[in-house]
Amino acid sequence: MLLAPASYLALVVVLAVGARILAWAVRVPAILLLLLIGFALGHVVSPDAVLGRDVLFGGVTLAVGIVLFEGSLSLRLRGARGLGRSILGLCTVTVAVAWVLITLTAWLLGYSVGVAMLVASLLVVTGPTVIAPILQQLRPTRRVAALLRWEGIVVDPIGAVLAVLVFQALVAGTSEEPLVVVVTALLTTVGVAVGTALVLGILLEVAMKRHLVPDYLHGATFLAAAVGAMELSNHVQDESGLLTVTILGIYLANRPGLHLEHVMEFKEHLQVVLVGVLFVILAGRVSYGDVLDILPTAVPMVLALVLLIRPISVVAGLLGRGATKEERRLLSFMAPRGIVAAAVTSVFALQLGRASESVSDPAHAAKLARLGEEAQSLVPLVFVVIVATVTIYGLGIGRLAERLGLATTSPQGVVLAGGSDWLVRLAQTLQELKVNVLLVSGDQEELSRAREAGVRVERANILSDYAVRDMDLAGVKSLLAATGDDERNSTASREFARVLGSAKVFQLARGDESPGRRTGAADHLTGRTAFRPPAGFAELEERSGTLAVRAIRLTARYTVKDFRAERPGAIICFTVRGREVEVATERTSLGGELTVVSLVPVFGPERSGR
Repeated sequence: MLLAPASYLALVVVLAVGARILAWAVRVPAILLLLLIGFALGHVVSPDAVLGRDVLFGGVTLAVGIVLFEGSLSLRLRGARGLGRSILGLCTVTVAVAWVLITLTAWLLGYSVGVAMLVASLLVVTGPTVIAPILQQLRPTRRVAALLRWEGIVVDPIGAVLAVLVFQALVAGTSEEPLVVVVTALLTTVGVAVGTALVLGILLEVAMKRHLVPDYLHGATFLAAAVGAMELSNHVQDESGLLTVTILGIYLANRPGLHLEHVMEFKEHLQVVLVGVLFVILAGRVSYGDVLDILPTAVPMVLALVLLIRPISVVAGLLGRGATKEERRLLSFMAPRGIVAAAVTSVFALQLGRASESVSDPAHAAKLARLGEEAQSLVPLVFVVIVATVTIYGLGIGRLAERLGLATTSPQGVVLAGGSDWLVRLAQTLQELKVNVLLVSGDQEELSRAREAGVRVERANILSDYAVRDMDLAGVKSLLAATGDDERNSTASREFARVLGSAKVFQLARGDESPGRRTGAADHLTGRTAFRPPAGFAELEERSGTLAVRAIRLTARYTVKDFRAERPGAIICFTVRGREVEVATERTSLGGELTVVSLVPVFGPERSGR
């Protein structure tokens, strides 16, 4: 079956996005669905036949560069405080040990030394495309998230550069030339990448700070800069572009006074589409027969990667570098492979197959031809590794993280912004119900009140750079902005929606006197209105002395109607149904058995009590 290129690409985009939505709904790694869809679609229509190899691999190269650039824009040095030595170990010692062990494993499985070294270069990477979705689902501690994110993004270009060096050595051929070729290629690659990234980074920084580019073109400008830098670097030195865009992103992410939030939002949306499209297209190039043929080699490779190579390399990389025992154990069993491994493998398998055509020495040309034939099995091998590692780590890491106390598979925690007396009492009651609560305030009096009540606190302005970017949100599901400033509450809701999702950020009812199109706040600029019935800060403060906090169990015999009849004027704030905790709203279902945490009017000796 042969589709027109436009029809094929439209179908791929629809399937890729649909797979991401379905994966989110059923809580499975999206990459598994993308690969399955790609395999199935590739059996019907070949991407090579529709797009042509040159266009296909050119597009893949640019798309991978954009994905890495987007990921590197999130690598802020401030968020890695105290982790520098651990990150350095993961990106150097861990990579080196893994590369040696994978090379040895591939050689024992029958690959020649040269191809085994190439396999190792392709499989040392993890990648943001597989790490980020797992982090979103797990929401581990800040330290673990930072370690995994830095390793995944920084090691990707390192793996690509290693593959280039091995490829250059294989093509050089003689016993003396390869060392010279490799050293020259390495120095040239690093020099081109650093030079290009710094020059372009400085130009972009100046343009942004001097407002030489209008706001609506910022995302497009950074996109053009990334693909332009990547292609320029690749033109000067083969496969140096991935390193260039990674360095460029890290440089821009850490420049003071450079605000890139809207650029990152644009790139995140683009990345979701590109990753889905890449996995579907590249998986479509692998047939079922290829997978079956490679299984005898792929299965022992996967077992070695998961059970031996990753644990050994992580222990070696983190030894004496400040990581806790629990962090080392979790990182030892977290190394899913992603789109960079798939894309780079496809490119180098093709290049190695063509290398013999440009060599004049007949004996060396014949050797390269044999290596090219051997390398054709790398594509299905890497895809089996991707499927297996994403399945193993994506489905199994949650339980391990929970056992180690570093994350939870079902976060239910609540961040409370504010520190009023009634809010502290709500937090105290939630903690008694085994709900993870974090109260955030910059007011010392509010913090003292919360500490005295035994509530876990964080001293910070909810709108500070620390709170928005670096605060540890392990186990947190939702945010309730309950300060005395409506605009602060709305801004906090918008910012935390980027992490928690707009459905999980709430604020107190605004005090707008005349809500409407002209005078009321726009819906997209605010969080969801909390509590049932809604109540504003001024009302709650005024009534605080006559409100007590009560946790009431609703059942089939004692329904919400009975509760309302006994406690008129009560404000339902939270619902706890089993382990599920929700901030109550007007749309919250109150049927079945659950506990409602409410502010209940009381008089006499119970006033202000709990």
